[in-house]
Amino acid sequence: MKILVCCGSGLGSSFMIEMNIENTLKSLGIKGIEVAHSDLSSAKGIPADVYVGTRDIAVRLEGLGGEVVSLNNMIDSAELKDKLIEVLKKLKYV
Repeated sequence: MKILVCCGSGLGSSFMIEMNIENTLKSLGIKGIEVAHSDLSSAKGIPADVYVGTRDIAVRLEGLGGEVVSLNNMIDSAELKDKLIEVLKKLKYV
């Protein structure tokens, strides 16, 4: 299972969300998920089961082959946790 976090430049915000996802997975006791970050342009060439981005980016992640998680607020850990659990259940990972 791979989660790819995307932002416009692939640096600050995607890296921060990647770390938040890793912390959330750890707090939930979920292992075996690779989490990475990328810029939007490179994401097209990186296969993933789940693509995560802020709502302005998420629409551009549709059609890449994985589930898309759209975050309204990239620093809202409760929103991230809820949406992450929802997509992992949908993929029958948890």
